[in-house]
Order: sequence, then structure tokens, then C-alpha cells
Amino acid sequence: MSPFQALYGRQCRTPLMWEEAGERQFFGLAMFAEAAENVAKVRENLRIAQSRQESYADKRIRELAFEAGEFVYLKVSPLRGTKRFHMRGKLAPRYVGPYRIKKKIGELAYELELPEHLPGCTRLPENQISPEAVDLQDNLEYLEYPVQILDRAEKGTRRTRIPMCKVLWSNHSEREATWENESEIQEKYPHLFENE
Repeated sequence: MSPFQALYGRQCRTPLMWEEAGERQFFGLAMFAEAAENVAKVRENLRIAQSRQESYADKRIRELAFEAGEFVYLKVSPLRGTKRFHMRGKLAPRYVGPYRIKKKIGELAYELELPEHLPGCTRLPENQISPEAVDLQDNLEYLEYPVQILDRAEKGTRRTRIPMCKVLWSNHSEREATWENESEIQEKYPHLFENE
């Protein structure tokens, strides 16, 4: 409910509703006409804004069509098991490949040359991620795990200090390492702290 209804126990009657309640004569025609004119202006401004946004979107949309022999990436979903920055799967890679297209099946469907153990890209492959390195499951999901502790630091407030560690994750570069709560990482992955 609206704040007005919570306070007064009834809906707020805008000038547009006065005619329905029979109060048009009480408030006068001029006030009602002004309110209707303002609503018409707002609707026109909304229509102009929507038209402008639509024209921006239309400029950016482009039709993508691939032919046999071109390369595309395959979209995969990470398993929801790894927690980083208190969010699951936030920095997980979403695509593997690229793989060559064998043939076009439908308007949006392509047959790819996938590796035997597995049941669009607009440029040639440069950084290829192999499915073996990603530990890809049959349902095209994969697990991520921490590989190494790169750095340590303390973050704190006025009263408490929280030890943090910079974690390098599987399938990611050092540039994509994340800062995690040290106690949580030590509890889940104690083998990372054995050499210290």
C-alpha cells in the first residue's frame, strides 16, 4: 500500500479521480483541466524517453550469423559451490573453447566440433581454455577451487581486525585473484596453509 493509505486508511484521490467521486464542480474545472494537462505532458515525455532508449538499443543490436568453419565459444555454468566475496560463482568463466562450427542446424543452432569426452565468437582463437583444464562435467558445469595464497593483509574497523588473504583460483590468472576472509578459507581449504 502507499504511505498515504497507511496513514489515512484510504487511497489518495488525485485530481484525476475527482471526477469519479463527483467533486469536479467543488474543486473547479480549471484545476481539473490543469491536472489532466500535466498528466498528458508526463505521458508525452515518457513516450519521448522510451523512443530515445529504443533508438540507442537499435543502433547497438546487430545480427550475428556464423558459417561452417568459423569459431564460437561454448557457454557453461559453474557449480554453485565456490564462495568468493560472499557471492557464489561471481568471477567464474562463462565460456570455454573456442570450437569450430561443423554445420549450421537452425537459425540459432550450430553443430560444433567438440572433444570426444564431452556429450558466438567473432574472432579467431587467441586464449584457448581446454575442457580438461576446466574439469568440465557431463552437464557442462565445473568446480572451482583455490590454488594458492598470494598475499595477506588485515582489514578492520575501529574495534576489530579481520585477517584477509588474496586467493588465486583455478582457471584464473593472478590479475583475477580475490581477497577472502582468511578464517573461512583456512576452514574449507586447510592444505593451503600447511607449508607456513
